Amino acid sequence: MRLKLSIFLAFILFISACVQGPQTANDTAQMNRAVDPNKRVKIGFAMDTVKEERWQRDQDAFKAHCVKMNVDCVVTVANNSADRQSNDVENLLTQGVDVLVIAPHDATQAASMVDKAKAKGIPVISYDRLINSDKIDLYISHQVPVIGKKIAEYALQNAPEGDYVMVYGAGTDNNAVIMKKEQLAVLQSALDSQKIKIVAQNFMTDWKPEEALKMAENALTQYNNIKAFVVSNDGMAGGVIAALEKRGLAGKILVTGQDAQKDALQRIAQGTQSMTVYKPIIPLASGAVEAAMKLAKKEALTGSTAFRNDTLGKDIPAILLEVTVVDKNNLMDTVIKDGYVSFEDVYANVPADKRPPHK
Repeated sequence: MRLKLSIFLAFILFISACVQGPQTANDTAQMNRAVDPNKRVKIGFAMDTVKEERWQRDQDAFKAHCVKMNVDCVVTVANNSADRQSNDVENLLTQGVDVLVIAPHDATQAASMVDKAKAKGIPVISYDRLINSDKIDLYISHQVPVIGKKIAEYALQNAPEGDYVMVYGAGTDNNAVIMKKEQLAVLQSALDSQKIKIVAQNFMTDWKPEEALKMAENALTQYNNIKAFVVSNDGMAGGVIAALEKRGLAGKILVTGQDAQKDALQRIAQGTQSMTVYKPIIPLASGAVEAAMKLAKKEALTGSTAFRNDTLGKDIPAILLEVTVVDKNNLMDTVIKDGYVSFEDVYANVPADKRPPHK
């Protein structure tokens, strides 16, 4: 009788396991992490770079919101090195962070960093740039596909005919890949009708302005009907405009951008850069900190939607913030009105008699 009972209980346990389904080691590790409600949350933020002004703003806003929310944060900067960022993540995990935020240098390589964190039961947020992993707990960024569309739409509206040069960001960055896809989709009908022609296009290593400058110089040497440089961020736009200035063409050829850096806004005020995409940084950094706190405390995230990672062919939870096109016509009503930059800074290089009225 005891033997039959033992067999029956074993059978019940087997059936129960089948019904519940397999559980990964990462899932188990995260579920088993004890949460002390009185423990001060510790967030690790592994950044790729702070070379550009935009990323300096991210770092400052992130730290400031951690102070405001009474949580600890440890920030590392990899200086555009995937290997260094991997070491940074290992160090953050060793320091006992409760949640990990990663702004990846290499979207694919960063997946291994996610694996290491999840093996220890640590939640992971992909910050601004999308990591190629379906194990991340959240992707928080601005509307990257929309940014790509808005840049291309602006170019097409203001330079509807002629040769185009496409200056993309780093090929290792999912944002650059997404933006390229969206830009080309917008331009396709004009390409099909031969109103425009893409005479040069390429990804720039680490979004480097100096690479954009060289590409622009080569394109200007080879082609004499260039009407637009469709550039994916302000740093590279600065490189392109430097090449245009050497030939006396600054302000005569459309140049796009993204990030609303101060120097780019100054170029827009001067008329040498056509537009940029304004992405308020404080809501992004604050949102990441608050989401990290919830994940650390095993609380449910709110406000996320499904975002398709085309590389993986999978949906991941995401919070995507709105963006705004800024050009010479709305500088006053956007970045200056919001206090993102001052009137004096934006128009520093514009003669006083050519500046718009300002109280």
